[in-house]
Amino acid sequence: MTGTEDASNIKKQTALFLGNLRTLQPTENQGKTMATEPNRTEPNRTEIIHEEENNYIKNNILQLKFLFPEVFCEEKIDFEKLKLVLGADNLADAGERYQLNWAGKTAAYLNLQSPTSNTLVPCREESVDFDGTQNVFIEAENLEALKILQKAYVGSVKMIYIDPPYNTGSDSFIYPDKFSESREEYARRVGDTDDAGYLKRDGVFQGAWRKNGKGNGHYHSNWLSMMLPRLHLAKTLLREDGVIFISIDDNEQAQLKLLCDEVFGAENFVAEFSREAIKGGSQSKFVRETHDYILCYAKNIQYVEFTGFEKEELTLNLEDEKGKYAKGRELNKWGAGSRREDSPSMWFPIYSPYGDEIYPIRNDGSEGRWRMGKKKMEELIVNNEVIYEKRTDGTFIVYEKLRGNKTNFSQITTFLRDKYLNASATEELKRLFKKERAIFDFSKPYNLVADLIQISESETDKDSKDYFILDFFSGSGTTAHAVMQLNAEDGGSRRFICVQLPEETDEKSEARKAGFANIAEIAKERIRRAGGQISGSLQNGQSVDTGFKVFKLAASGFRQWRQPEHANAESLQRELSLNIDAVLPDTSSENLLYELMPFCPIHRLKTCFMN
Repeated sequence: MTGTEDASNIKKQTALFLGNLRTLQPTENQGKTMATEPNRTEPNRTEIIHEEENNYIKNNILQLKFLFPEVFCEEKIDFEKLKLVLGADNLADAGERYQLNWAGKTAAYLNLQSPTSNTLVPCREESVDFDGTQNVFIEAENLEALKILQKAYVGSVKMIYIDPPYNTGSDSFIYPDKFSESREEYARRVGDTDDAGYLKRDGVFQGAWRKNGKGNGHYHSNWLSMMLPRLHLAKTLLREDGVIFISIDDNEQAQLKLLCDEVFGAENFVAEFSREAIKGGSQSKFVRETHDYILCYAKNIQYVEFTGFEKEELTLNLEDEKGKYAKGRELNKWGAGSRREDSPSMWFPIYSPYGDEIYPIRNDGSEGRWRMGKKKMEELIVNNEVIYEKRTDGTFIVYEKLRGNKTNFSQITTFLRDKYLNASATEELKRLFKKERAIFDFSKPYNLVADLIQISESETDKDSKDYFILDFFSGSGTTAHAVMQLNAEDGGSRRFICVQLPEETDEKSEARKAGFANIAEIAKERIRRAGGQISGSLQNGQSVDTGFKVFKLAASGFRQWRQPEHANAESLQRELSLNIDAVLPDTSSENLLYELMPFCPIHRLKTCFMN
């Protein structure tokens, strides 16, 4: 890529970023509303902690400052100067444009930007192998959890799978019904619990639990407002080569596609899978409905590589001086990220045994790239591990030789049928919990998630099998089950992070009859049972991490500084006196350690002193 092309791409990307940044800026009145504090005699203890770590908008501004420091004046963005730097051709007109808008979108962005003062505290008694495991289960409202996860997992997650509410008109899900709510109101809402610590359906903020019926005028808007901040935060957790899979049905598929185009960028769309969910289909007015969908997006599609499934049998139908081999995949990179500018270092010539100079050329005649770098390609050529096939037009197709010690892969198609039915998931749960009826509705089969994990692995991932997988709509714990089962099958060390709200189960449900007061309890018990089943089936010497650390949402263990509304010497002195001891009473040292160093392993050492 030339310097001019590189600069042009940066300008275009930054112009797009700038457009999003403008939508993130609260209006003057909104800013005043957010900054105004209620009158009080005793300072409120629920304000922000770790502001710099959690402030989404500041991180975006820092990225812009890194690219264009010259457009900042006294720490403020000079938009006129930025326009000059980017060039008029790269800026959208102020008038009509193609975009996704809904009632409450600005408030959803404000919700995204709002830092959290909460933390996650360990719950050893509900965990399995707390000190030895690297798996995490978080019992919390997932927006708060995602904000807290930013401290430890930014840019660390390889794959995310979520199965959010489909918004069928009968779903109960958390969304900010009152978009003008204050931080205190929001804190009360997410902490709306009963004596046992379970979130209540009849609390002070009833809108958080009521059904989002189709008769509601904000039917789609409420769902989009719920999803937008969560997807933005999920994106920041992904590695550069990370991907997200989202299950959805016809109710919100169209809206979700547009929302993901906005959050991840339309250029990072990977695929939309159609999954056969049920045989025969459910009755509807016009046709039988048998399918739902899985949208897949990359954080940066230039770095993504889908290797597909391992083929169990490799037919070695060719032979050379080394022995038998089969024709493997083409060494030209195809599909997303296959242009020369996507990876300039992988554009170079190789030479056939007859001296022909061969470059990676795409089907449209444009310059492409190889699948590997120059060093690895030279190793294949020197070791006679390359097949050269000459086309009728004189160009070459180049393949890798596959021998008995190499693995062949087959790509998945976008039509997923037979293997991933809802009925399979129902039977899995019935067997696991030894019940005649499933205790959780609409669970996905764990082999669906396991296969999505496998197809999204690069060759490096397949070698290491060691990375993080996140599910922040955990439900019955399908993703955790899939990760443990897959590790048992291929010896991997993948780790899961699952988040589930402790939503009450219905009083008449099979889950309540079985003794499960909320959905998080179902998920934890499923992971315990699945882990025990997997451990019991291991061969001698095989080891799989089937444990998990449980964390729960709680208020910070540190006192929070609150700037008085009308600051004067007396009010500041009072606030200072309240913060002499930074730690709140009854806060354990372990809780403080996990708040300061989330999810880090903690080892206890006994020290002996001798006279």
